[in-house]
Amino acid sequence: MQNNLKMLDELQTIDLKIDGHKGEKETLQEEIALLEGNVAGTQSVIAEKRGEMALLDDEKGKLEEGLAAEVENISRSEAHQKEIKTQKEYQAVSREITNAKKLKAELEEQILQKIGQIDELKGAINGIEETLSALEENTTARKVEVQGKIDRLEEEIAGIVNQREAIVKGLPATMIRRYGLLREQRRGIAVVEAKDGSCLGCNMHLPPQLYNTLFRGNELITCPHCQRILVLRQG
Repeated sequence: MQNNLKMLDELQTIDLKIDGHKGEKETLQEEIALLEGNVAGTQSVIAEKRGEMALLDDEKGKLEEGLAAEVENISRSEAHQKEIKTQKEYQAVSREITNAKKLKAELEEQILQKIGQIDELKGAINGIEETLSALEENTTARKVEVQGKIDRLEEEIAGIVNQREAIVKGLPATMIRRYGLLREQRRGIAVVEAKDGSCLGCNMHLPPQLYNTLFRGNELITCPHCQRILVLRQG
């Protein structure tokens, strides 16, 4: 039993190392996801800006169509005005021309505003694209570095898992099941040291008789407070 307890203690050391490596791997994977998310987010902003620019271009095109129609109306009305013989009709056409020219000026002003907005968006897009280019370059380099760390961790985990399997084969199945259940219930810590009459897992004092029994090492003993498996780590 004493040898089994020692092996169980070694098993937990290995499992905690695996847990640490897996946690580090997850952190690195999250970093890659964050890097990719930053790139995707910047690309999304550019796509949104391009959508705004396309809408402005469409609005500008419609305004230009309206302007062309008004220019044609003015030209047609002015030609017609030369053929008018009555004062009343002449005045009516003059009013139409005046209104058309006013509308033409308003359309021209709106078109200029759209052009200004489009130019502003183009400048913004160019700036964001420069940022994206630098971001993609940095992201690619960092991803290569991070992936290298992940690959090394996976290699280390694979090697440690082999050690784990060798220990598991030498322990009773019932002990492994109990150990695994405790690991799930106690945040990965199933085996703890008993020292100076206390359980170092929960820092509670152990009954003297139970503590003394640990020195014999002939049975599996658990802490009456936290139910973790107790071991003596001597020397």
